[in-house]
Amino acid sequence: MSELMRAPFSDAWFHRLKTAQKDLIKRCGGIDRAAELTSVSRSQVGRWNNPGDPDLISLPAVLMLEADCDAPLVSAVMAGINGRRIADPDEVTITGASACVLSAHAATITKASELMSVGARALSDGKVTPAEAAEMDRACSMLDRSLDDLRMVLANAKVLRVVNGDA
Repeated sequence: MSELMRAPFSDAWFHRLKTAQKDLIKRCGGIDRAAELTSVSRSQVGRWNNPGDPDLISLPAVLMLEADCDAPLVSAVMAGINGRRIADPDEVTITGASACVLSAHAATITKASELMSVGARALSDGKVTPAEAAEMDRACSMLDRSLDDLRMVLANAKVLRVVNGDA
């Protein structure tokens, strides 16, 4: 049985889900558009969007919104709760492997520097507010995605080397 099943649902995972919900709603055009897409009331979507509200988004709404913005933001967090990761094998093209590696590496370094900048600002006064923690979490999420992209590009580059006989 997984650690999650033995222990009560942790506050950290709850906040990650709430952050992913908020990011998903924003990416879909905000509360009004998310309400329209899901046929759910604006006030309910507002509760999903509010980090202080205990309401979690419904699975059908997750599927509709993620399909609309083509990004599995909430699904990726749910997979992570169970120690899994979502992979998109079509995300990276195999042609131009060196250019892809360079681009993915640069994007990852940029996201890492954004996290460092946000963290430095948040920690400058010696305390981290809930808003600062949420901002740092968003930066972590962006860095996670960028690292996943980089690892996929690197995996494809390894395959190309073996296929081309350069191993």
